[in-house]
Amino acid sequence: MSSKTKIVVLHVKELIYTGIFAVLGILFIILLIIMFLPKNEKESAVSTMTQTTTNTYIPGVYTTSLILNDNVVEIEVTVDEKNINSIRLVNLDEAVTTMYPLIQPSFEELSNQIIANQSLEGVTYSDDTKYTSMILLNAISASLEKAIDPETVTDLETDTETTAVTN
Repeated sequence: MSSKTKIVVLHVKELIYTGIFAVLGILFIILLIIMFLPKNEKESAVSTMTQTTTNTYIPGVYTTSLILNDNVVEIEVTVDEKNINSIRLVNLDEAVTTMYPLIQPSFEELSNQIIANQSLEGVTYSDDTKYTSMILLNAISASLEKAIDPETVTDLETDTETTAVTN
């Protein structure tokens, strides 16, 4: 039998470099996968900003002020006993629309959804206008909280307590 001996010389330095590059390559591939996975284009509004349609309102016009770059923009919500009639921006200055170009289209999209649903539940917005929409939703929510009739809120709370006890 003839045996041929093969000698393999491995340099430790090359092994370390190869290991480091392999780990970096795997991390790079994982990063690419995470970055390019498809995501939902719409997000639900924050759950703390939800209203139920069973609320009754004190009819009137309620405003909340937003201060944007030393300019005051007011959000005006008009309600009657059971409905949200209109939501509009008041005192919207040209400087504000120039500095914040997404404010008007975001507001129109949100107000259309809120008036159609008659609540803040299920309001969606795109990832592009996420922060602008959240600020506007907070202001609209604050105006609607001013409009809610406190007597009906306590009635609803006692109703849910009694149903919880009976079930």
